[in-house]
Amino acid sequence: MFKNFYAVFIFFIFLAIYYAGSFTRIPFADCVGFVHMVEIGKYITVATAITHFLYANTGILIKDITGLDAIAASRLLIIGSAAATVSVIYLTIMSITKKEWVSITAAFVFGLSFSFWRNAEIVEVYTYNAFWISLFFFSMVKTFTEHKKKYIVLSGAFLGISLWLHIQNVLLAPALLVFLYYFKEEKKYAYSSLFIFLFLFLSITVLNVSQGLPLNSPYTAQGAHWIQDTFKKTPKQYLIDLVQSVAYLVYNFNIFIIFGIIGIIHLYRSDKKMFFVFFTASFCVYGFSTFYAVSDNYVFFIPFNMIFALSIGYGLSLPKYAPLKKFSWICLFIPLGYYATYKMAFFTEQGRNFHEAKKYKGGLDYYLVPWMNNNVGILKFIIEKKKSPDPMHWMINGAKDYIELMKSKGYTEEEIKKL
Repeated sequence: MFKNFYAVFIFFIFLAIYYAGSFTRIPFADCVGFVHMVEIGKYITVATAITHFLYANTGILIKDITGLDAIAASRLLIIGSAAATVSVIYLTIMSITKKEWVSITAAFVFGLSFSFWRNAEIVEVYTYNAFWISLFFFSMVKTFTEHKKKYIVLSGAFLGISLWLHIQNVLLAPALLVFLYYFKEEKKYAYSSLFIFLFLFLSITVLNVSQGLPLNSPYTAQGAHWIQDTFKKTPKQYLIDLVQSVAYLVYNFNIFIIFGIIGIIHLYRSDKKMFFVFFTASFCVYGFSTFYAVSDNYVFFIPFNMIFALSIGYGLSLPKYAPLKKFSWICLFIPLGYYATYKMAFFTEQGRNFHEAKKYKGGLDYYLVPWMNNNVGILKFIIEKKKSPDPMHWMINGAKDYIELMKSKGYTEEEIKKL
């Protein structure tokens, strides 16, 4: 009973946090494209690497049901799924550790982690995607800890559904296979889980091919060259990528990294089956995210960060760390770490130069703190014909399309600048 109460409490706490820090104006990156799709209100009928079928259609559905505008409907989907994800993380850790303070602390650590928090404040697919992935992890953990067979089937279903949000989630398929191998004696449930996953997976291709798209359409995007660029890097670039991935981890989890590492080691010693399931998932996701040749690769680490948050909870749950319960409130000061880093960056020449170079979209505010209220909006940037030092043709084209759409609905340029 209490764990359900805490899950609901955590949901509303983070709903408030994410709403308070949510974007004031449509941010840069892919945000305007997603808002545009919801504003048009035409349900997506193909599932390629960039259409994000389930995300776009859920946003449109919310808009149709509630009567909200596209921006408000998108905001509701983003912060609602983000807050729900933190609650599922809490329930998952509770299933492993059976300790309230540990589960609450680790859930707050994840909910306040930079990458996830930032994506809860903008118009992006990643929090809704994280929600379905969290249910996948939750189901596998519940199978290990409570031996409830229905969760074997649900694991395949949740991962299969997540593919309709982001095809990157296919990287978690090896973890599902390892998981099902460990429960191969439960043939009825293991086969059902695998069948549901494969059905949902293959249905994406069937849907696209039925509309004249090629077989590889779920994994490709017209004009995209990210995969090819990933394999063209020099050894030095790969090394820089690796160092950068560690920096991301440190910025997300600060001192709690110690407990994450301890949790990983202890899980290996105490439950090798669960360890190898999550190790497989971590290896595939972390490896891909580290070397993938896109400028915003930090977002692809979020499924790994969820696993690491579970490890933090497992590490904190060890009996020798019980005295730390009285200091668990320290996690509430995580936002101060971001703010302190942001302030300290201005004391360096590199930080000041970077701020000036990126000022067109908010400078260090955009890169070092997760909240996005009172942010620089892309629509005002485009309407005022400002120039960017970085390539952003896809953003410009998407913003121009959205601006024309809103003008056709009677909005003036001054009104659009405020969106």
